[in-house]
Amino acid sequence: MSTEELYEHLGEDQLRRLIAAFYSRVKSDDILKPMYPADDFSGAEYRLKEFLVYRLGGPQRYLEERGHPALRMRHAPFAIDQSARDRWIELMNQAMLEVDLPTEAAEILKSFFDQMATFLINRAG
Repeated sequence: MSTEELYEHLGEDQLRRLIAAFYSRVKSDDILKPMYPADDFSGAEYRLKEFLVYRLGGPQRYLEERGHPALRMRHAPFAIDQSARDRWIELMNQAMLEVDLPTEAAEILKSFFDQMATFLINRAG
């Protein structure tokens, strides 16, 4: 199974549950919570879900609504250092365990998230 085939195996509901489990952790996290406007957690959840749906082989709504992901540009205002990256991965791994993803899908997502989170580091420290 490839990254682009995950949507077919997981479906949108499971991705929505994964993102909800992740953001439930972010809302109380001392490193990540300050990066999000307090009144936009639902928007952040929606955008991440739509990005994953698109990136994992589902409908292309993200592109239709927001255009090219331009992830580095969209994340440039946020100070993402190694500790923020590591915390993001930690909370996402916890969320994957909570929603009990199939093992093969979880391994593919871990690799994908590891690469993407590392790519988004934009500050030393």
